[in-house]
Amino acid sequence: MNFSHLDSFKAIFTPEVNKLKEIFARHKYPLCLAGGPVRDILLGVMPEDLDFATSATPDQMKNIFAMEKLVILINKNGERHGTITVRINDKQNFEITTLRIDKTIDGRQANVEFTNNWALDASRRDLTINSMFLDFEGTLYDYCGGKKDLDERRIAFVGDAQTRIQENYLRILRYLRFYGKISDKENNHDPKIVKAITENGSGLANIAGERIWSELKKICAGNYIYSLLKLIFDTGMSRYIGLPAVASAESLRELYRVCEATKGLNPNPITILATVLTKQDINVLDQRLKLTNSEQAILNFIIEERRITQSRSTKYYIDLMMASQPPSKTREKIIEYLKYSGKKDELKDFLTASVKYQ
Repeated sequence: MNFSHLDSFKAIFTPEVNKLKEIFARHKYPLCLAGGPVRDILLGVMPEDLDFATSATPDQMKNIFAMEKLVILINKNGERHGTITVRINDKQNFEITTLRIDKTIDGRQANVEFTNNWALDASRRDLTINSMFLDFEGTLYDYCGGKKDLDERRIAFVGDAQTRIQENYLRILRYLRFYGKISDKENNHDPKIVKAITENGSGLANIAGERIWSELKKICAGNYIYSLLKLIFDTGMSRYIGLPAVASAESLRELYRVCEATKGLNPNPITILATVLTKQDINVLDQRLKLTNSEQAILNFIIEERRITQSRSTKYYIDLMMASQPPSKTREKIIEYLKYSGKKDELKDFLTASVKYQ
């Protein structure tokens, strides 16, 4: 299959990409777009970042780039896993990863062995829609059925879901994140995948909180937020990622209300999570996910403010903001609370009155 006709494909060819293409061709190493950028291009979306795969080893790439007098951004951990980051024209960075297979795995990361077999590299990836390659002529290399799944908006693991998850338990949250990004049907999960998630959710206990929060934030910014967070509770994984072990019927109703109320408002992900948290839950969540000071402040403000039954005026919130230093931080908390509360008119009035303090 060839996709050179797509505008999203044509748009990737910046001077920097063309230079990278020419360098690899001159040194006779293959180079293809890999994973996310391929998925985005096939969806007609210009990728935010361009990641590449090659059969060249990290040492071979470093030699090439040294001969070409290019800047290499050193990351020893990335290099150990086959990734070299190069900067071209002092303008654009590219991550280029050697084709690889997993030698040993521990549920968090793998020790890898380099290969020149594109199919083997595809077979070790997480989801079929992330396992495709696209060369500079627009030819698609699809070893795992990713294009068909993408066309059908189906989110599926490469091969056996249990195996893929046990290789890296973070893939549970990546599955949910991509479901909210790609799927066109709510709650249309393969029962075998739900079973695999339920049986392996405890593995998330050993994943770093920062990595969990990175995925959870994206889940809270996608589609089907209510049903995906409910699935996190229903499958029992919530306790392993800093959330309460059980969500009460009342908190789930509040979650549904806020998800509906904040559509189109781009709420902070912590605003969504506030629905299922009490004051006592904040420390647990913070210790697990390493929240920023701003996220903690928003969470505390929402939980305190939602206890107030009387209506607050715009003047009240302006005065509250002006009494704090700096006003911009309190402004952020108030905006998130007004989104949470569903008070769109009050939010509009406050944004207008406080715009000079942003």
